[in-house]
Amino acid sequence: MAPKAEKKPAEKKPAEEKKSTVAECVVSTFRGLSYDTNEPVLRDAFGQHGEIIEVKIICDHVTGKSRGYGFVRFVSETIAATARKEMHAQILDGRRIRVSYAHKG
Repeated sequence: MAPKAEKKPAEKKPAEEKKSTVAECVVSTFRGLSYDTNEPVLRDAFGQHGEIIEVKIICDHVTGKSRGYGFVRFVSETIAATARKEMHAQILDGRRIRVSYAHKG
């Protein structure tokens, strides 16, 4: 009787990094927001131009009140460019907003 061949345990491959199916693209910054503008209002206003990944209004860490600016992350540069063009200098919640691209710093 021939000896049985030993089965080698299957090699474990390192976990592959999960790749996003949506390319996170351009983040636009919005200044001049009304202190009453909240994230759902911003999402509704800018979502008309295309899919949004994330909306964030920056708040004071002590009072919790808006500091008057925020960020929106779009799924593509094209959508971000369209939103920036269409929304820059528009009135949102009674204030004229300024829209520009955010820069990593």
